[in-house]
Amino acid sequence: MKIATWNINSVRLRLDLLLGFLKEADIDVLCLQETKTQDMYFPAGELAAAGWPHQVFRGEKSYNGVAIIARRPLVKTNHMEWTGKSDCRHIWAMTEDGIGVHNFYVPAGGDIPDVVENPKFAHKLQFIDEMTSHFQAYKPQSEILVGDLNIAPLANDVWSTKQLLKIISHTPVETDGLKRLIADGGWHDAVRAYFGDGQKIYSWWSYRARDWAASDRGRRLDHIWVSHDLADRVVQAEIHRDLRSADKPSDHVPISLTL
Repeated sequence: MKIATWNINSVRLRLDLLLGFLKEADIDVLCLQETKTQDMYFPAGELAAAGWPHQVFRGEKSYNGVAIIARRPLVKTNHMEWTGKSDCRHIWAMTEDGIGVHNFYVPAGGDIPDVVENPKFAHKLQFIDEMTSHFQAYKPQSEILVGDLNIAPLANDVWSTKQLLKIISHTPVETDGLKRLIADGGWHDAVRAYFGDGQKIYSWWSYRARDWAASDRGRRLDHIWVSHDLADRVVQAEIHRDLRSADKPSDHVPISLTL
């Protein structure tokens, strides 16, 4: 199985780009974040016609939204609400092979890394804490967790750890929280393990950069983790960096994992 995750930043705006990626990368299961559309407008028909008829999605107008699409049947689906909000940030499905897939879009957290001054940052930290508590009790088996988690936890997940320590997505309180979620929640950071600790890997580059590739000031905000019983089944991980140079790209690129 080849599974991918992608913050698409509007599924309708980038539908052609999405269909091209699905075909060229030969994806079996794709998890999307920031679909930014109500369910009635999700391009279910176009995706089904292209060969991915099995779909589950939760969306809202202009913001957030998550989806899982697959070539083969999704035999169970579910979702949870987090931090008391109904904001379409999580969806779950089980493949016919019995693999559970969690797809998350963690809040970005705003611009000020202070829980008193910035309620968005407090919301983000609460979200991560709730995920940690949930998965500590859940004890994942035959599960994959993917998504835009909006945190780059390691030094080699950002272009400059020194310059980003006070920037939301790489502050110590966030990175420590995500590391706890991995360790205490029963997860294996499969993409980082595949590439090794010493390699810089990114999945996001700001729209603000005049030449994103030349400056290469990226962050690894998108993740694919597996439960420990699946860790030895990982065959390959890929960062689909070329899609950042596409016409009207998302600021995130897909990452994929082959089991």
